[in-house]
Amino acid sequence: MATVRHRPEALELLEAQSKFTKKELQILYRGFKNPCPLSHQECPSGVVNEETFKEIYSQFFPQGDSTTYAHFLFNAFDTDHNGAVSFEDFIKGLSILLRGTVQEKLNWAFNLYDINKDGYITKEEMLDIMKAIYDMMGKCTYPVLKEDAPRQHVETFFQKMDKNKDGVVTIDEFIESCQKDENIMRSMQLFENVI
Repeated sequence: MATVRHRPEALELLEAQSKFTKKELQILYRGFKNPCPLSHQECPSGVVNEETFKEIYSQFFPQGDSTTYAHFLFNAFDTDHNGAVSFEDFIKGLSILLRGTVQEKLNWAFNLYDINKDGYITKEEMLDIMKAIYDMMGKCTYPVLKEDAPRQHVETFFQKMDKNKDGVVTIDEFIESCQKDENIMRSMQLFENVI
């Protein structure tokens, strides 16, 4: 049986759909197709499954367990929900995260937190993401962290974001709250010219 190889959309088209130059896209594509670091499996198909994504992501957070957060991140990149992140999926997400407008970045972040994709963020969804972030950062990062720290973090966020106190955060409430928070706005600009 022949291996099905994923062919990236024409670079010109991807260049038009993203905020990357043709040269940057070529460099990113080479990196995307490189061997997977831990298993040394080749990833020349141009498509990454969730297990490979988790494996690659774990390289960046060796002090903690990034599995759950990588799962949420994978789902945010896998926009067509087919269980794989194509090079196009990856570029479109990365383009938003690195060079998107504040509005685009906040929409992407909302999508990450809206785990079940129903258009609302619940406390449970936010708590799942927060726990995953704390797990990923590891015990050495937060050695004296109390067990209920993620829940307290979520309660604080919800008090700020859930304007009408209906127990869920809408996209409008999320964007409005984030735009009023100086720390969030500063963090949105950190990676703007990384590549």
